[in-house]
Amino acid sequence: MPTPTPNPPAPGPEILAAFEAAKGFMPVGEGLALYAAAVEAGRLGLPLLEVGTYCGRSTILLAGAAREAGVTALTVDHHRGSEEQQPGWEYHDPETVDPELGVMDTLPTFRRTLHRAGLEDHVVALVGRSPKVAALWNSPLALVFIDGGHTDEHATADYEGWAPHVAEGGLLVIHDVFPDPVDEFTGQAPYRVYLRALASGAFTELPPTDSLRVLRRTGDGI
Repeated sequence: MPTPTPNPPAPGPEILAAFEAAKGFMPVGEGLALYAAAVEAGRLGLPLLEVGTYCGRSTILLAGAAREAGVTALTVDHHRGSEEQQPGWEYHDPETVDPELGVMDTLPTFRRTLHRAGLEDHVVALVGRSPKVAALWNSPLALVFIDGGHTDEHATADYEGWAPHVAEGGLLVIHDVFPDPVDEFTGQAPYRVYLRALASGAFTELPPTDSLRVLRRTGDGI
């Protein structure tokens, strides 16, 4: 079972520069923590999976870690945007709207992001809704990173669909966990999923970084 190192691994300058240049919302500090978790989990020799691709900002970090470990990064998204990214919301980006259809389509931006970073060979994009993809999945994963929709319906479905696939010793990482409602900006569903994971007895918490929570799979009971 991999164990944390005193000096967590950091991405190389080219990966960090690609991450910072990519469209997305994850702060650098949380990104560095995600990368370190992915490198550690990658030592299990199993794929790394994220739910919620958007334009590929965090995918770059998982792909960089996957390349180091000789495994594959998987990323799941329907690429139509989550609730807070729709027109009229603060996090909507008009550049992600398909000019012909008039709906969001972040897939082209995501593909450009990976191409520019030189990481296309290390990523498999699973285009579809998370519960439908999860229902077809039957292999263990070294890491599951939940960063999809922030409603209770979507966050719960992501947890129920993917957390059972985290291998023994693998990591479940949850983004946008805000225990205090004053701090949240898209709802506390990720926080409730985080509490559910801890209450299951299947996970042990590792040190957090801001809104990023890292849990190690140490038992059954999900």
